[in-house]
Amino acid sequence: MSQRDRSRDAERRQSSLDAWVPKTRLGKLVQEGKITTIEEVFLSGIKISESQIVDSLIPDLQEEVINVNLVQKQTDAGEKSRFKAIVAVGNRDGYIGLGQGKASQVRNAIEKAAVNARLNIVPVKRGCGSWECGCGKPHSIPFQVEGKCGGVRAVIIPGPRGLGLVSSEVAKVILGLAGVKDLWMRSYGSTRTVPSYACAIFDGLKKTYNLITTTDWVK
Repeated sequence: MSQRDRSRDAERRQSSLDAWVPKTRLGKLVQEGKITTIEEVFLSGIKISESQIVDSLIPDLQEEVINVNLVQKQTDAGEKSRFKAIVAVGNRDGYIGLGQGKASQVRNAIEKAAVNARLNIVPVKRGCGSWECGCGKPHSIPFQVEGKCGGVRAVIIPGPRGLGLVSSEVAKVILGLAGVKDLWMRSYGSTRTVPSYACAIFDGLKKTYNLITTTDWVK
């Protein structure tokens, strides 16, 4: 996303926040200042049902359009064409979300996908899980994870510091938004199907909190 698009996106989010009237209990708690961090939301276990909650608690959130496709549906009136967009959001510091949206116009599809991505935002546990490194810095992930979606399987492997992201361009965008800098990726199946591939990567990142590591024992 270009600097101009980022500025436009920031303006759109700010205007949305200014006009926001919370409809859920969580939204009201956030607007009243009783919940001030996204960590508190996840600890409370309350589902996020309003995208403005995420915008309010993570002001430096960034968006990236992963894929836009034209999909067709057969109806009684004939063939109906719509655009399907996949959007990833993240703050490049441990939070990532992925969503999709459909609409007759590309812009509307992207906006719907961006809202959906915010509602799906999750924390990503970062660490140094590579036996080649052991620096203890949160530049990679703490252990190997595997994500699945449709016919695609994505294996995310911790890498040593300085390695970079050894993966496809789609994976680099998603992993970069999550704040992961060094790792290897292996993928199997129909990886050319971008929506399934992106979803498999997202599924893998969600699993970084499935296991408790030794650093969690100290906490």
